[in-house]
Amino acid sequence: MKTLKFKTNINCGNCLAKVTPILDAEPRVKSWEVDLDAEDRVLTVESEDMSAEDVFKTVIKAGFIAKPL
Repeated sequence: MKTLKFKTNINCGNCLAKVTPILDAEPRVKSWEVDLDAEDRVLTVESEDMSAEDVFKTVIKAGFIAKPL
């Protein structure tokens, strides 16, 4: 299992509500969370086979940016 971390512009509960169905629908994402208390709003994704680019493309579908840390 790989742990990927990203700086995001997901910064509130409404943002989470938009990105949740997109990340939950991605079968390669085993788990994920966004630390809204962190300055960089860190998204942590657990996956066996997703690359940083795969996560970026998934998050951008919801209208947000995810830059690898």
